Amino acid sequence: MSVICPQGPGDPKRHDVDGVALYKYAPAPEAEGLAGFAYEFAYSWIRTALLSLAVRREKGFDVIQACNPPDTYWLLGLLWKTRGVRFVFDHHDLNPELFLSRFGAPTTPLQHAELTVLRWLERCTFRTADHVISTNESFKKIAMERGGVAEEDVTVVRSGPDTRSMYPTRPDPEVRGDGSHLLAYLGIMGPQDGVESVLHLMEELVHARGRTSVRAVLLGFGDSLESLRDQCTQLGLDDYVTFTGRVGPTEIAKYLSAADVGLGPDPATPMNDLSTMNKTMEYMAFGLPSVAFDLKETRISGENSVLYVPPGDIGAFADAVERLLDDDELRAEMAVSGRRRAVSVLDWRPQRTAYLQAIQSVVSKRSLGTGEPAGEEVANELGVPTDDQSALATEEELRSAVRRRGFAGA
Repeated sequence: MSVICPQGPGDPKRHDVDGVALYKYAPAPEAEGLAGFAYEFAYSWIRTALLSLAVRREKGFDVIQACNPPDTYWLLGLLWKTRGVRFVFDHHDLNPELFLSRFGAPTTPLQHAELTVLRWLERCTFRTADHVISTNESFKKIAMERGGVAEEDVTVVRSGPDTRSMYPTRPDPEVRGDGSHLLAYLGIMGPQDGVESVLHLMEELVHARGRTSVRAVLLGFGDSLESLRDQCTQLGLDDYVTFTGRVGPTEIAKYLSAADVGLGPDPATPMNDLSTMNKTMEYMAFGLPSVAFDLKETRISGENSVLYVPPGDIGAFADAVERLLDDDELRAEMAVSGRRRAVSVLDWRPQRTAYLQAIQSVVSKRSLGTGEPAGEEVANELGVPTDDQSALATEEELRSAVRRRGFAGA
């Protein structure tokens, strides 16, 4: 397997990771405006196409799998199909819905043209694909109804967490600072992600309801990060809200294992309602109950490990957060329920079987197997490794830790 992708800071242009050959190109400058995005898409496409020639020459390949956005790699797939290569579309985003979510219904000739082009590119991608990997049933329905893809040529593969590496550990009380309760947001901070609702939530809890012992940590980065920091200051919340910026697995585990409630502020938009929120599943993997605006796919992912509130209702969101903060038993039961579902349903391992079967149908070769490592050990029903002494390895340990998270020495 070979992967073509943009080059991160300090990354080598070519290297191998666990037998996977990585071919990287210098990313385009950050896009601004329509012309900037057009340049970025064209630049990335050309660099990817050139590297695909190098991969073909040095490694060879039978299948190209490309994800979106943007919906432009269908043309590269179409070109390689003339050489007998199969094209798999990894359907991760709904670009027409993303446009509507960020800019609303088009009102100018230019906006109408932009939306028309996005829909055309999506159709071309679906028509070129030999198989479509959709991230949930809502995306699958769009591939079939809007893209005209036959049901047998669409496979749902959820992008779930690896619960062998994402699991609750004994909470570090220092993470809370001087607060007795901690709320956590994990994810991208863009205009469509609704992270400003977290600040309005904290304004309601701290300033309106007097819950000055509550703290919030916002883990992540994005286009809106700096404006969110400015807004936090304007609302007088700098003593109550921490922005970490980009964080790695160690920091994520530390904060989510110590927090009381995860936050899902994604607003109800055409894009968000049909999208699977990774943050919800990651909260569940760490045994962290959460509150979220009531979106179709969020409810499907979270089931009873999430409290759902009407979209946009900050008062109802604050009520649900307070309910969890004041009810240790409810938090404990939701934590265990979420971890169970993350391990048994949402984890990458059960999803991997569906993915391998899809690839097998494309290449029409012998069974590829499940890829399960031989002799791997896990602890028990919570699926945590046996060699991590800090892990909460039983349901009762998790319940006890969740009940005591607000106390020093938990």
